[in-house]
Amino acid sequence: MQSARETWFLLLSIPFYTILIGAEIFLSNWKHKKFYTVAGVLQNIIFTIFNASIDVLLRWAFYAAVLTWSYSHHFFVIENIYLYWFLLFLLEDFAFYIEHSVDHYSRIFWAVHLTHHSSEEYNLTTGFRSSVFQPVYRFIYFIPITLLGFEPIDIIFMYAVTQTYGIIVHTQYIKKLPTFIEAIFVTPAHHRVHHASNIIYLDKNMGMCLIIWDKIFGTFQAELPNEPVVYGLTKEVTNPNNPFSHIFYEWKNIAKDLKSKMPFFTKLKYIFKPPGWSHDGSSFTAVQLRKELKKNKN
Repeated sequence: MQSARETWFLLLSIPFYTILIGAEIFLSNWKHKKFYTVAGVLQNIIFTIFNASIDVLLRWAFYAAVLTWSYSHHFFVIENIYLYWFLLFLLEDFAFYIEHSVDHYSRIFWAVHLTHHSSEEYNLTTGFRSSVFQPVYRFIYFIPITLLGFEPIDIIFMYAVTQTYGIIVHTQYIKKLPTFIEAIFVTPAHHRVHHASNIIYLDKNMGMCLIIWDKIFGTFQAELPNEPVVYGLTKEVTNPNNPFSHIFYEWKNIAKDLKSKMPFFTKLKYIFKPPGWSHDGSSFTAVQLRKELKKNKN
């Protein structure tokens, strides 16, 4: 399921990304910032290839079949073309916010999403550092949109468009944008917070294009001048140069926890509760870590 429109958009985006990334690499080296390493860029490319390969394989099995079937049962029709595309943008962005939140607050989905956060480098190529197995379940979040009368092929195209915006905010070069932009849209400053391993920043700023969802649902956190962002995970991946160490890092941790003797429903909690949850207090969720940090400061 890929329209000629989406194909052309993807082809046109290649020189756009090439120019932006090339400029950032040039500035990074010229200013001795060292935002890029060859190993880091190659790893980001590998994750993108893995993700894209799975996405292509599942396009017809899941996206075409399931979304076409659900669209055939839609119960709403929007005739105004401008309203149609505006609402599709809002619904698409909101669906991403929900999906992204689930990826962070449920450990089994965090095991998939972790690869996008595991790099200690942060640059435009980090935007391509895909959650490898996400295409396996991402289509589920599109089903409600099809039921509202939006065609699957339009949903996939809008996802490609919004994803482009989501990629270009992965930069350290743009500090702050005008206040009205910072108030409505996801900006580089907002998204740097999202990629931070600092306790105060964990699981914040989930939006793709619009930051308003985070402000509505209480997941917004501004970048603080006295709290420099530290990129990566709260725990370092063993053998970080091996891409498969990142892909299966949390799956191995889940398997290790499930080997322990405990009731069945407790084991389920280790799978579906937020990362860091433990029944005995041996590890902590982001919410618990923030409460502890606040208590210590007081």
